[in-house]
Amino acid sequence: MINKTMKTTHKQNLFAAVLTCGLALATTSLFAQDAAADDKAAAAELAKKLANPVASLISVPIQNNWDFGIGSANAMRYTANIQPVIPFTLNTNWNLITRTIIPVIYAQAPVKGAGDQSGLGDIVQSLWLSPKAPTSSGWIWGAGAVLLYPSGTDGLSGRQWGAGPTALVLKQQNGWTYGALVNHLWSYARTGGHGSSDAGDASDGSDAGINATFLQPFVSYSTKTFTTFGLNTESTYNWNQNQWTVPLNASVSQLVKIGGKPVQFQLGFKYYAEKPDGGPDWGLRFTVTFLFPK
Repeated sequence: MINKTMKTTHKQNLFAAVLTCGLALATTSLFAQDAAADDKAAAAELAKKLANPVASLISVPIQNNWDFGIGSANAMRYTANIQPVIPFTLNTNWNLITRTIIPVIYAQAPVKGAGDQSGLGDIVQSLWLSPKAPTSSGWIWGAGAVLLYPSGTDGLSGRQWGAGPTALVLKQQNGWTYGALVNHLWSYARTGGHGSSDAGDASDGSDAGINATFLQPFVSYSTKTFTTFGLNTESTYNWNQNQWTVPLNASVSQLVKIGGKPVQFQLGFKYYAEKPDGGPDWGLRFTVTFLFPK
């Protein structure tokens, strides 16, 4: 009986995810013609900036992720990442780009008999110093720091403060954008619940401090109708456990105008080529990005 109920729940969750993504694509197709018929030069510039993480563009992506096949219970995990990107002009040559990722999570129990969890995850903030102009060969770059705040709800937080370096480099030409983003996080202090104020260093890795590298090579192509096709990985290597997590992501995005305001919709599919034991098998992503061009 429990098995049957769980299977029904999984089917309902999958149906809800697919339905949401389907409705998004339907909405996109309705508005795509208006976007293409409007100011094409401005729309093309927006599409180009959207493919550039350090563009001087205020945006608020709301990224909805569904991951499936977690643990022995074949559970689902939903994560809504609210990701405001805000650029600051420092002088005539330099910008400071800030991106804050605020995760809101609902996670089904990965094993039978355990309880589901929901709440806020730990916040990650990246800050890049980036030249306003590309290099003479057309490369765009940024470098700075990444910060981890233990803001999560009990059970969804690592309860550790973290920091480290981050950098990215990319090039844009003839509709193509390609490059890579990298960061590394080390924890330097704990917060409540572990009986210790330091990062810890358990020999089995279960209570060790964070020591993780994030790699995101990416490539995308934007068409003349402001549709963007993208491929990337969002790979993390956990040095404490010598473990890779490697989701391969494919996506299609459409820039449209709704009520005169630019919005981008994105639909994506992910496959986990490498993962820890009990990690997800595959997932879906649906992102709505609200844009505030100057």
